[in-house]
Amino acid sequence: MKYLIHISRLFVGALFIFSGLIKLNDPIGFSFKLEEYFGVTVLNLPVFEPYALIIAVFVVVFEVLLGVFLLIGYKPKFTVWSLLVMIVFFTFLTFYSAYFNKVTDCGCFGDAIKLTPWESFTKDIILLVFILVLFFGVKHIKPILGKLGLTVVSLASFIFCFGFVYYVLMHLPAKDFRPYKIGNNIQENMNVPDDAPKAIIDYYWKFNVNGEEKIITTRGSYPSVEGEYISVETKTIKEGYETPIHDFSMEREGEDFTEDLLNENKLVIFISYNLAKAEKDGLNKLKAIANEAVKKGYKVIGLTASGLEEQQLLSEQYGLNFDFYFCDETALKTIVRSNPGILELNKGTILQKLHWNDLEDLKL
Repeated sequence: MKYLIHISRLFVGALFIFSGLIKLNDPIGFSFKLEEYFGVTVLNLPVFEPYALIIAVFVVVFEVLLGVFLLIGYKPKFTVWSLLVMIVFFTFLTFYSAYFNKVTDCGCFGDAIKLTPWESFTKDIILLVFILVLFFGVKHIKPILGKLGLTVVSLASFIFCFGFVYYVLMHLPAKDFRPYKIGNNIQENMNVPDDAPKAIIDYYWKFNVNGEEKIITTRGSYPSVEGEYISVETKTIKEGYETPIHDFSMEREGEDFTEDLLNENKLVIFISYNLAKAEKDGLNKLKAIANEAVKKGYKVIGLTASGLEEQQLLSEQYGLNFDFYFCDETALKTIVRSNPGILELNKGTILQKLHWNDLEDLKL
C-alpha cells in the first residue's frame, strides 16, 4: 500500500503541477475556455462569464499548489480532499462535454497538448483512480520536510504562482504554443499539404424502395438505386487533416484582402477582438506608433471583430488614420492575449508580437 501511495503521490502531484503551470502561462486563454463552458449552450451560467479571468487565475494557482502540497506532504487531508473534489467536478465536466459534444477541447493542458473530449474524460478517470488511492491511504502520506521547510516551500510556491501570473497578464505568455507565435508564417499554417490525410466519412442514404425504407452506406458517392430518395446522414469515421490556422481572414466591406495583405513586405497590425473592451491606455498609444510606422514605410491596419460603427467611433475618438479589417473574434483572441495587441509581419511571417503594455518596445 505504501508503494502504491508513493507512486500515486508522484504521478498526481507532478501532473497537477505540469497542467497548472501550462495554464498559468496563459490564464487569459484558460479564461476564454471557461467563458465557453459558462455559455448558454453548455452550462448556461452566463452570470459567471464576467468573472472568468478571476476564476481562471484562482483555479490554476490552486491546481499548482495542490500538486506541490501533495509532493511535500503539506496538510495531506486538506490536499487529498481538495484533489478529490476538483477531479470529480472536472470528470463530470469532461464527460458532459464529450457526451453532448459541447466543447471540443477542454483546455486541460492549454494550447500545448490538445485532447479530444473523450481523451480528456479518460485522463480524468485515470486521475480519479489514483486520487482515490490517495484518499483511502491518506495516513501513509508523510511530510518530507520539517514544519518550517513545509511553510517556506508552500509560501514560495504561492508567491511564484502569483508573480508569474501577474507577469504574463501584464505582458504575454512566456511560452507561446499557438500557431501565431513569433517566427511562424500565417499562410503556411493555412495551407493543406498535398499528402495530408483526408477525412473518412460514411454516408447513410435512406430510400423508399417498393414501399420499404432501405439504407445504403457509401463513402460519399451517390448510390445507384431505384427508389425515392428520402434523406442522408453522415458519420465521421476518421478525422482528416486540419490546418493549424483555419479561421483567419482580413475582410473589409465584404471583400477578402487576406492574400494581398499577407504578401506585404512591411505590415503592422493593431489587433482588438472587441473595441469596446479594449484598454484605453493601450488605445492612447496607437496613433503615435501608427504614424511612426507609416513614416518608415509600413502599411498599418487594424484587425477586429467589432462592427463598422464601433470602428469609426474609435478612429474619431483616438485620431486613428488607418483602416480596420474584420476577422473572427476567436481567431483574434488566439493570435494575441492582449486587447489591443500588435503584430509586425513580413510576407505573412510574424516578426514581432507585443502586449499593449509593451508597445513602446516595437522595433521598426
